[in-house]
Amino acid sequence: MILAKTLFSRSQKIRILRFSFRYLWYLPLVLFFFIFLFCQPRKLFREPASTLMLDRNGILLGAKISADQQWRFPVSEKLPVKFRQAIVQAEDQWFYLHPGINPVSLIRAAYLDIKYRKIISGGSTLSMQVIRLSRKGKNRTILEKLVEMMLAVRLEFTFTKEKIIRLYASYAPFGGNVVGIEAASWRYFGVTPDHLSWAEAVTLAVLPNNPSLIYPGKNQQILLKKRNLLLNRLYIKGIIDRTTLELSLSETLPGKPYLLPQKAPHLLERSVHEGFVGRKVVSTLDVQLQDKVNEILLLHYPELKANEIYNAAALVLDVNSGNVLAYAGNIPLIGSREHGYDVDIITSPRSTGSILKPFLYASMLNEGLLLPTSLVPDIPMQIGSFIPENYNQTYDGAVPAKRALSRSLNIPAVKMLQTFTYDQFYLQLKKIGITTLTKPADHYGLSIILGGAEANLWDLAGIYASMARTLNHYSASPGYYDRSDFHPPIYVKKDEKEKGLYHDKTSWLDAASIWLTFEAMVEVSRPDEEQQWQMFSSSGRIAWKTGTSFGNRDAWSIGVTPGYVVAVWVGNATGEGRPGLTGIGTAAPVLFDIFKVLQPTCWFTRPVDEMTEIPVCRFSGYRASSICEYPDKVWVQKKGLKTDVCPFHVLIHLDKTGTWQVNSDCESPDNMLHKSWFVLPPIQEWFFRNKNPFYKTLPPFRPDCRSAEVHNMDMIYPKNNSRLYIPVDLNGIPGSVVFKLAHRNPATTVYWHLDESFVGTTTQYHQLALSPLKGIHRLTLIDSNGETLVIRFEILRRN
Repeated sequence: MILAKTLFSRSQKIRILRFSFRYLWYLPLVLFFFIFLFCQPRKLFREPASTLMLDRNGILLGAKISADQQWRFPVSEKLPVKFRQAIVQAEDQWFYLHPGINPVSLIRAAYLDIKYRKIISGGSTLSMQVIRLSRKGKNRTILEKLVEMMLAVRLEFTFTKEKIIRLYASYAPFGGNVVGIEAASWRYFGVTPDHLSWAEAVTLAVLPNNPSLIYPGKNQQILLKKRNLLLNRLYIKGIIDRTTLELSLSETLPGKPYLLPQKAPHLLERSVHEGFVGRKVVSTLDVQLQDKVNEILLLHYPELKANEIYNAAALVLDVNSGNVLAYAGNIPLIGSREHGYDVDIITSPRSTGSILKPFLYASMLNEGLLLPTSLVPDIPMQIGSFIPENYNQTYDGAVPAKRALSRSLNIPAVKMLQTFTYDQFYLQLKKIGITTLTKPADHYGLSIILGGAEANLWDLAGIYASMARTLNHYSASPGYYDRSDFHPPIYVKKDEKEKGLYHDKTSWLDAASIWLTFEAMVEVSRPDEEQQWQMFSSSGRIAWKTGTSFGNRDAWSIGVTPGYVVAVWVGNATGEGRPGLTGIGTAAPVLFDIFKVLQPTCWFTRPVDEMTEIPVCRFSGYRASSICEYPDKVWVQKKGLKTDVCPFHVLIHLDKTGTWQVNSDCESPDNMLHKSWFVLPPIQEWFFRNKNPFYKTLPPFRPDCRSAEVHNMDMIYPKNNSRLYIPVDLNGIPGSVVFKLAHRNPATTVYWHLDESFVGTTTQYHQLALSPLKGIHRLTLIDSNGETLVIRFEILRRN
């Protein structure tokens, strides 16, 4: 039993061994199959590619050399027919028939190499050359050739013939640091591969075979001979006709490589920083408009340079899509690093000047805090150390809000911001698209409206475009909004998607407020050569705004129509200010020159569903009260119905002659005339009446009614008609006189005027140090109740 068990075990082992030997020969085949299956890397080429910027129609705007300093464009999606046929005839005539290797070519190459005892032909197919290009740096040995053959066959299992030939065309060397057909087409002929002639396509087809020997511009006869041989082969093969052959043979060879286009270098650089490195970026730009904008900047450059102003930027947007049509980040002086021409001003935060005022105006209309016609104070003001002044350093006393915007008056803007509050405005700016407010609202305070904050041209243009887009879309779908209409500009081309129905009932700014804001901006005074725009049709209407930062460092001008937004900045990248560097003087001329090359559009449709016609006081612009005389009918936003009625019309009592004010203490009510009178607060009246001849001051009280008047002010020092000396201190600097006033109600604000100039205000402690010059002067004091006190004094000398 033990013997049987032993014999069974041995026979079983023998059968197992026989079975193993029978199938052992299959093991190398299985191993080879797995090697063949997994031998091809997931990504054949890992070389960095150049970054390309194309316009919306695929025209090259610019390129940035790759990280390894090669002009290597991303793999082409398609290969031109001319180059495909030329490269096949030059490198691999059996390309579309073999499985990756061509035995006939290999035998022929081996025969020639043995016969001449040197490498005459490699016998490589295009597929094998793709593998060799991907295995850069490998020695050309027999073993390496076998590896290339195996990988070439594997390649044919993975990719189509079209894909393989495109890989070859994209990574083949074309001399120097030029790699790939697209880079070669641009560098040697200045055109895209699609626009190559037969002679040009054939010239490029013979380059990869020995790029170092026949680099264009050198060895011209060798290159010419190779090109003509290939042209004749194409003719013999019937690919080109006799006429094409003769014309091609007559074409000259390329000389010095062309410089690649640099039409939008700052946008190209921006795309690299935003993650598009090594990619082909199809932008939304229009190459023709980009060229025109660059030309306009260069046209204005000599005049700017004469005033030592070296930088300017311009941005053009399509309103409805938000697409960028032109992007000039600086004066297009390619290759010059002087004066910061390489700085992209469009994305650089700069002091805003007055450019944010329309956003405040629109926001107040949107909240029902203001009517376009409402008077806003324009008087001297001081809030702590903050002393805003109008650019022309004059005051109107009071001015309609829309006129304050069109004239870009600073003090009315600050007064409006006090009403709206700067923290609410700060939040509103962030909501609608300002991204540069990096500090809390208290850091900016009221100065945010006068350039105390920074913004960039990108955000500002995007907001104006968003406002116009909201208005356009509301006109198409009255009563509905889409808050996504407020979005930044777009410079990467995307598939156009049809928007669905608008469903939001509100937006960050309603259509009526936007329309009224644009109407006010139309009235801005244009540069001298543009003054006659109103003589033309509505296509000449542009809502626009300028801004000039403190110290004349930044000049802004932004305009909007239903079709376009144009934004311009002029200044020095270094921040140096220059006399005459203003929005109206330097940026606005560029703005209007750009608008001249844009397609005219009709004006915005008034959003009547969000507006109503109401009576407003002719003088104050507020909603008319029952005693307002001569009210005007105007269209306002519906939210404007929440605004106050006119606070400036009061009912006064006059005697029968209408020349004196009276009261019941001195006149019978039956003998009184009751009249509505437009009365501004004293300090506003002081300036307003000088600019508005229609303004009538209140009639004085009749002498027998003086008892009705109460005198609340009197001077402590100096008294009326005093004669004063002003001492000089030890340093020889003239001192000052402290003027003191007594008031029954110390909390009352008193406004001080020396001669005709406003010098300050006091509250609680009514005293002010002044340094008048020698001579006779008049001091006028007006309190907030309208009571006036005038004294005269004489400064004898300052010793």
